[in-house]
Amino acid sequence: MEHLPFRALFSIMKKMEIPQYPDFAPIDFAMRESLYPALNLNKDGISEFTFSNLYLFRRTYGYKVARFGEHGLIISGSKNGKSFFSAPCCFPDSGLFDDLMRNHDFMKNMSESQVNQHRIELEGKGYLVGEDRDNFDYLYYRKDLAELSGREYHKKRNLVNGFISTYECEQRPLTKENATEALKVLDEWRTAKGADGDYQSAREGIELFCDLELRGAVYYIEKMPVGWCLGEPLAKGTMFAIHFEKALDQYKGVYQFINQAFAQSLPAYFKVINREQDLGEEGLRQAKMTYRPFGFAKKYRVMRPDTAGFVPHEVSQPAECGPGIDHD
Repeated sequence: MEHLPFRALFSIMKKMEIPQYPDFAPIDFAMRESLYPALNLNKDGISEFTFSNLYLFRRTYGYKVARFGEHGLIISGSKNGKSFFSAPCCFPDSGLFDDLMRNHDFMKNMSESQVNQHRIELEGKGYLVGEDRDNFDYLYYRKDLAELSGREYHKKRNLVNGFISTYECEQRPLTKENATEALKVLDEWRTAKGADGDYQSAREGIELFCDLELRGAVYYIEKMPVGWCLGEPLAKGTMFAIHFEKALDQYKGVYQFINQAFAQSLPAYFKVINREQDLGEEGLRQAKMTYRPFGFAKKYRVMRPDTAGFVPHEVSQPAECGPGIDHD
């Protein structure tokens, strides 16, 4: 495997300037030096607001970026034929916000701190501000996931213990040398699913993990790779986000084992693990809730009344199901 494509190598050498709004440019690897520091200082812990996440999903959402003012950034994209924008660092002033809303269908991923500061003003102007429950990031204490203590985790412990008693599994840090083995698992995962899902983003994440400063692990049974996970720090380094987690489902309990083992391997200064959103998938929502999140990185949408179609979801009560597919 060629670790870094020539295009990315060339981008690194030619640092790309980010245009001022109203001009936009597609997200490019050469923007990392400019975008990474500002995004890393975001205190809300929103998983989308890292350079890695934006870059790896740039094709999925057609991400483009523009600057405003001295420190502001606008991220523009689209999904299901609807255009959206986000402002991860600074909130646009009233005139700029109105212009962005005229040129997009909605604002996405407005953080809770931004809502607390600007909701009254926005609603006073006639905009609709609502929770985007499908995109809430799930937040867990690292200690809880690492220890699985208490009655509420007894089914998780049983699955992990059953896995350990059946298989001898080894965790190794993701390196340039074993990245190809993680890719092998990813290919087998796609074949088993019969669909791509986030395959392309995950593959590029493995190929570029070193350059993107991502951290991960690969899991082996009898020297054969059976799973891997990949993520990075966010929220000023106080939180760790799991961007990808893939495993071979035929090994019962493998997802629960990876979840716990990787949490145990993280340094103690990461107090919180962000396991991202459920995207409205009921099975995934139940799986994430069974790990008992202590809270959420809440995200909001801002809509114009003439395009409103957003209905907030209430938070479901925990149900017993584990991460991945077909786990009790």
